[in-house]
This record gives sequence, structure tokens and C-alpha cells, in this order.
Amino acid sequence: MVDVDKAVIAKLKKDGKEFEILVDCDKALEFKAGKPVSLSDVVAVDDIFKDVKKGEKASEHDLQSIFKTTDVQKISTLIIKEGLVQLTKEHLAKQREEKRKQIITIIHRNAVDPKTGIPHPPQRIESAMMEAKVHIDEHKSAEMQIDDIMKKIQMILPIKFEKKKVQVIIPAQYSGLCYNVLKTYHASEEWMDNGNLKGVVEHPAGIVDEFFGKLNSLCHGELEGVILS
Repeated sequence: MVDVDKAVIAKLKKDGKEFEILVDCDKALEFKAGKPVSLSDVVAVDDIFKDVKKGEKASEHDLQSIFKTTDVQKISTLIIKEGLVQLTKEHLAKQREEKRKQIITIIHRNAVDPKTGIPHPPQRIESAMMEAKVHIDEHKSAEMQIDDIMKKIQMILPIKFEKKKVQVIIPAQYSGLCYNVLKTYHASEEWMDNGNLKGVVEHPAGIVDEFFGKLNSLCHGELEGVILS
């Protein structure tokens, strides 16, 4: 049984109207990710609201008109799967901690002390981040935060990345799938006359390899890639 007092709001905007339900945060995120969780362990109240905080329920007319059903379980499933789940402070803190560890690992694996050419230990990198009062954004990927964090810790720790510059050409049929990946890694992009998408990215070697791997998996091995420098 979900504790209503500890439940959070999951919401979905559809056809200009918002629909809300009360859910257990962790269970809802597991359900959203496709894990084997019973809907009864996710939803706190068997009602669909237009405003949970005001206690205003959605009308059956709106439910039928927009969802083509008034079945609460079917609608709740859609709200969780397609909508947004509010995160608790505890969950946000957990996400920040996971991102912090990812960032430390990326820096440790890809950066060196320019004087010695040897990587700094993770503990030293972590200490520098704490001293620099680095803020971790739980909503951004670890890769997107690396550049800003490096600038801050370079004021405390002698450290630099060995970078690679890579060009990829994505076949037209996969360009839609891959476009967001290019954006995530801040790649420059260019649409070619034949519909293919060209992207160029310059990042630490480990991140570039990861970037290439993600795109290649989406393109089923049909990606063209070359290291420019």
C-alpha cells in the first residue's frame, strides 16, 4: 500500500489539459522504465485528477474524450509511462551522487597531471571538486557537465584532458534517432545533400569513444567514423 502522505505527483499534459495522479516515486520510476512492478504498488489513490493539490478530479467527459476510456488503471499507466514523475528530495540527492561518481570516474580515466602525464587518483579529484564547490546538476548528463567542472578544478589542481576530434556520417534513415545524441555531446552538425547527417565532436578520448559507440549502436554498424585529430 502506497503511503499517500509520501506520494508524489505524476502528470501528463494531453490535448491542452493536464491529468495528475498520486504515486510512489521510486516504484513509479521503475514502472516507467519497464521493470516488473505492479500498478497497485505504484498508485496511491485510484483517481485521476486535474489538480491534485486542490483535490479536483478530472471529469469522466474529459477522460473519455481524450483517452477514449474512463478506466483508471489504463489512464494511470499512460500518465506514468508518457508523463513526468515528480522526484523526491531523496531521489534528487541520489541522482546527484550517482552523477558525481560518474564525473569523477570520467575525469580519472581521461585526464592527467600535465607535469607527469599520470592520472590523478579519484580521491584527489573529489577533493578538488569539493574545494571548488562544484555543483552537480542531476538533470544533465555527466558528459555535459565535464567541461565546466574541469575549468573549476583546474584552478586548484594541475590537470588536463587528452582530446580526440571525431567526424561521423550518419545514414539518412538513422539521422532522426541520432540527432539528440549529437546534441547531448555538443557536436556540430551538418545536413548533407543526400540526407545524411555529418557530426563533429571534440572531447576526451573516453567520452569520444562512448559517443561513437552510442551512435554506432543506433546505426546498426552503418555509421561512418573517422578520427580527425
